Formats: sequence, C-alpha cells, structure tokens
Amino acid sequence: MTTAATRPSDRRVSPVFLGILAVSAVTGWATWTGFAAEPGLAVFLFVTSAWVVSLCLHEYAHARTALHGGDISVGAKGYLTLNPMKYTHALLSVVLPVVFVIMGGIGLPGGAVFIERGRIRGRWKHSLISAAGPLTNVLFAVVCTAPFWLGAVDGVPPAFRFALAFLALLQVTAAILNFLPVPGLDGYGVIEPWLSYGVRRQVEPFAPFGLLFVFALLWVPSVNGVFFDAVDGLLGCLGIDELDTYCGFDLFRFWKGTDEFCGV
Repeated sequence: MTTAATRPSDRRVSPVFLGILAVSAVTGWATWTGFAAEPGLAVFLFVTSAWVVSLCLHEYAHARTALHGGDISVGAKGYLTLNPMKYTHALLSVVLPVVFVIMGGIGLPGGAVFIERGRIRGRWKHSLISAAGPLTNVLFAVVCTAPFWLGAVDGVPPAFRFALAFLALLQVTAAILNFLPVPGLDGYGVIEPWLSYGVRRQVEPFAPFGLLFVFALLWVPSVNGVFFDAVDGLLGCLGIDELDTYCGFDLFRFWKGTDEFCGV
C-alpha cells in the first residue's frame, strides 16, 4: 500500500499558513526592535500567530504520521497543507485554543483531523499517531526555551524575552494536558488501542466533552495552583523565571494595562 499523497497539491504548503507564519515573523521583529511605542499589541499578535502555527504543526504531525501508518486519505482532505481551514472542527482547532489562552494563559489544542483508523494496522501505529501531536508541542517548547537554558538571553529585549517565555509556557501546558489520559485528548488516544473493546465502548460517549472538562477543572483554584506550580517548576529548571512568564501574559493581555513590574 502506498503512503504517498496522490497529488502534489495535497502536500503543498497553504498560503493561509504562510500568511500566519509571516504575521508571526513580522510581529516578532516588531517586538524585538521595539518598533511600537507600546509593545503589548505586537506581543499579542506575535504570541497568537506563533501559537496558531504550533496548532497547525500539531495537527500536521497527526496527519503525517497517519499517512505513513496507512491512511492515505489525509492528503485529499488537505491535512498535509498546514491549512487550519481544512481541519474537521475549525472551532475546536483554532478558535477555542486561542480563547483558552486569552482567558487563562493555558495552551490546550483541540482535536481537529479525522483519521480513518480502519486503514491503520497495529496498535503501536495508532498510539504513535495520537502521540505525534503533543510531541510536536514538546519540540516547540524545546525551541522556545533553548535561549534560556543555553544562557543566551543576555541582551535580548525584555518584551521579546517575556513573549518567548509565555509562548514556552503555552507549549509546555499543551504537551502536559494533551498527554493526560482523558477521553478526547491525545493521551487517551495513546492508550486506547490497548484497552478492551468493552471499556472503549463505555468511554466513547464522553470523548466530545474531555477538552471542556479539563479546562473547567483548571478553573478550580486548588487544581489550578497545583498544575501551574508544576509548570513553573519545570520551566524554572529550563531557566525561565516566573516573572518572565507573568510579564509575558501581562503584555499579551495589553487591553488590561501593563503591570509596572513589566514595564519595558
């Protein structure tokens, strides 16, 4: 069975994705150079566009892994073009994750690409397809945190450092939360092939609500505190101070006014 897309256009990078990438590059430059008198809007656009880029790469990883696992239908569906408009649920895939970031500074991608699981043979392949998305967030987090754990942030403009730290926090939270074994999230998709048929049938009705359940749970103060203490501890090990992520989120929400501690 071939694992190649049937037409070159099925794999051609979408102009929509390139446009989002361009916005990320331009606003990243504006944040770095201090082009805007008030950096908040530039930080907001930079972080949001970079976050959407990571969402596209997250879903692309699922689709590409599925393609090599045997589902040759992903090409015709447009999943290999990185175009977010081709996703099965645009609301869950792009809009809702951005809303989550604005409301609570939480990175939580939603399920987007429809994989024809019947074409996939072997439980390991099914697990790898589910794991590919959050592993992309792990890779993105490594890139975002690299300047910090390499000690290369000296001389980096504060606004850009804060934005990069906040973006790193989003990637870390996305990776952690997506690996939770909750129905509807990728972590459950990793273990699902290894569960009995009866268990899978019982759990299936809850899958559409898993994402909202996790987000609602994080609004419980005690749960939220424990979760972010763990995230801050992990980021601290990577050289990112809590003040960096706090100020990144503060600048991101520019419409609320900037905290005096984060003045740049």
